[in-house]
Amino acid sequence: MKAATHKKAPPRWQLRDSASTWRHFLSWLAGTMLVVWCFQIMTNETIWSFVYDAPRQAVDIGSRMLPPDWAYTRELLWPMWETINMATLGTLIGVVIAVPVAFLAARNTTPSALFIRPIALFVIVASRSINSLIWALLLVTIVGPGPLAGVFAIALRSIGFIGKLLYEAIEEIDERQVQAITATGASSPQIMAWGIVPQISPALAGITVFRWDINIRESTVLGLVGAGGVGMKLESALNTLAWPKVFMLLIAIFATVAVSEWISAKVRHKLL
Repeated sequence: MKAATHKKAPPRWQLRDSASTWRHFLSWLAGTMLVVWCFQIMTNETIWSFVYDAPRQAVDIGSRMLPPDWAYTRELLWPMWETINMATLGTLIGVVIAVPVAFLAARNTTPSALFIRPIALFVIVASRSINSLIWALLLVTIVGPGPLAGVFAIALRSIGFIGKLLYEAIEEIDERQVQAITATGASSPQIMAWGIVPQISPALAGITVFRWDINIRESTVLGLVGAGGVGMKLESALNTLAWPKVFMLLIAIFATVAVSEWISAKVRHKLL
C-alpha cells in the first residue's frame, strides 16, 4: 500500500502578526482615551442647557432673518468694493515682499545658507503663524481703524503663504537649464532672469491668484475688529440685532466669495 499523503494546508494570510495587532490596538486605544480626555477638558465649563437649547435659538434667529433687507444692498456696494480692494492691495504688497524672501529662503538661490536663509525662513514662519485677524487687531491699534490696517494685515499674512510655496517651487526647478545658461558664461542676474524666473513664473502666478482668493474671504471679517470693509457693517448689524440686514450681508459675502472663486479657478486654469 502507498503511504498516506498529507496535503499541506495553504498559508493563512494575515494583515499583521500578533504583536503588530496588539500594538495597533493599543495605539488606537491610547488615541481614543486622549481624545476623550481632551474633550472633557474643553467642555469642563460648558453650560449644557445652552447647548440643548441651541436648535431652538437657531430656528428663532433664522426666522427673524427672513425676508432679507434687499433695500440694504445700496449701502453695501462701497463696503464690498472696499473689501475687494483690501484683498487685492494686500495680496500685491505680500507678493512684492514674499518674492525676494522666497529667493533668500531657497537652498539653491540663497546667498548664505548659514545666516541669511534662517532669517528668511523665520520671516515666513512668523507671517504664517499669526492669523490675519490678529494682525488686524495689532495694526488697528498702531495705525488706527480703517482699510489701511486691513491692507497691511492681509499683506503680512500673505508673505508667509506665498513665500513658503514659492521657495519650495524654486528648490524644485530643473537645474539642467541653470547649468546650460551658466555654461555660456552668463552673469548671476542673467542666470536668474533666464534660468530660474521662467521656470517659476507659472507657479508664482498660480500662488498669487490662489492667495488673492483666500484674502477675499479673510478681508470680509477684518472689519469686525475695525479694519474696514464689509465686516464693519456686519458688526454693526449684529450689535443692533438687525437680522434681516445680517442675512443680506451674508448673501453679499457669499456672492463675492463665489465670484472670486470662479475668477481664481479660471485664471489658474489658464496659467497652469
